[in-house]
Amino acid sequence: MFFVISCQSNLPAQENELNQTLENSQDSIQNSLPEVAEKLVVGAEQIELIQTLLGNKKVGIVGNQTSRVGETHLVDTLLSRGMNVVKVYSPEHGFRGDADAGEHVSSDQDPKTGLSIVSIYGSNKKPSAAQLNGVEVLLFDLQDVGARFYTYISTLHYIMEAAAENNIEVVVLDRPNPNGHYVDGPIRKKGYESFVGMHPIPIVHGMTVGEIAKMINGEKWLKNGVQADLTVVSCLNYDRNMPYSLPVSPSPNLRSDAAIQLYPGLCLFEGTILSVGRGTETPFEVFGHPDLKGKEAFDYSFTPVPSYGAKDPKLKNELCYGMNLHNYGDPNNSETKRIHQLEIQWLIQAYKAMGSDDFFITKNRWFDILAGTDELRKDIVAGKSEEEIRASWRAGLEGFKEKRRGYLIY
Repeated sequence: MFFVISCQSNLPAQENELNQTLENSQDSIQNSLPEVAEKLVVGAEQIELIQTLLGNKKVGIVGNQTSRVGETHLVDTLLSRGMNVVKVYSPEHGFRGDADAGEHVSSDQDPKTGLSIVSIYGSNKKPSAAQLNGVEVLLFDLQDVGARFYTYISTLHYIMEAAAENNIEVVVLDRPNPNGHYVDGPIRKKGYESFVGMHPIPIVHGMTVGEIAKMINGEKWLKNGVQADLTVVSCLNYDRNMPYSLPVSPSPNLRSDAAIQLYPGLCLFEGTILSVGRGTETPFEVFGHPDLKGKEAFDYSFTPVPSYGAKDPKLKNELCYGMNLHNYGDPNNSETKRIHQLEIQWLIQAYKAMGSDDFFITKNRWFDILAGTDELRKDIVAGKSEEEIRASWRAGLEGFKEKRRGYLIY
């Protein structure tokens, strides 16, 4: 069984030796727990293997509140093992995960450990050589949700690029993708590159962070075609088709399994004048707008107000009418529906009901940047059916799946 991948292609003999050592370590982990041999073990939980990889090297951790080993933060776990953690790099939402989407994240110091925290969001998405000074290996551990516009894979891209340019190793601690059981949506077109769409992949890519890292390297998507010295510590006993409930919210507005399942489709509403429930107790489980009042099927109401994770929500203090999609996405409830495709039915339905010329936010091409193309917006405005729109994605998805196959671990 193949567990750990190292892309140190310039050192083939050492690569083979390292892979064998790490594979033996993972086999040992499984054999030490015979009574729970089928238990899912994420990359961060394989501490002895990580210690073998890192040794006494000076470690920078790219992490947030999802970077946990059981109930303990990865930073605290490694420090308790005497490992040489020297710096922490914080992505969107901050090291503790409490910043709003798009909110400035400042560099600071962790009060618990005294470690310097370097913000890698906002104007400083890619750490500079000075910010990487003294670091020999970057340990990446962020829980992704499997959508192209969820920015943790963009952070991964810049971490790999900065590491390659500064001769620093990258170790990715892999975690399951809760939306890893399908691939769907339009491929990001050339000319629509952004921090919410850095790679020519579909909205739902069906890959883990470790697999995406391999693809970034293999396709030479980093600046000037550089490749990172990459190692992926893969999950044990993981099947991409298994339902997976995240133990920690990956960001302030993804608070439930339903929200995470609905996110790929409902995030497209962020590029419209509708609310997705930011400023309510159920963000990304609902959508609505005041002008949907009295419209058929839009009988659920909510009022966005300033709150945790939404200091200034869209349609603040306005009574919105729309849909509550709470009956989707709970893997522990057999009565709820698991999503198996990028759901655009609600987007089409809302557009038809609103009949508004300003439905889509075209300033800075916001909807098109999220979609990765202008074709989805144009097709909806033209009145094309969901089936016609899906058919337009088919060729691109087939090409992507073929390319993707060479980078899959699970």
